[in-house]
Amino acid sequence: MSNAGEGGVKPAGENKPLSAPRGKRPRIRVSCVDQLGACRCHHGHKPGDVFDFDRDRGKMCAMACHVGFPYIDILRYGGTVPGNEPGTAKFCCPEVDTLNVWLAEIVDE
Repeated sequence: MSNAGEGGVKPAGENKPLSAPRGKRPRIRVSCVDQLGACRCHHGHKPGDVFDFDRDRGKMCAMACHVGFPYIDILRYGGTVPGNEPGTAKFCCPEVDTLNVWLAEIVDE
């Protein structure tokens, strides 16, 4: 059976996706927790810096965001990252002389 009206065309307003609406995504806090390299970060990040991923990611180094995004996506959609506490994920920026260590974590409201 088809949802289409006469002529095989859906009536206006019926082009909605079939899945349920996406629920509210949890907030993610991203903190610089360590620096393993000897050089200063070119973006100026240092241990102690904290960002709200949705509101502040434009202030974060694009390389760190690029590396962290898959981990943040895993946390947001209920997954866990092996070797990390549930609701957290550690990752490093790819700048070899700096190697800032970042911690992404779900923020309970």
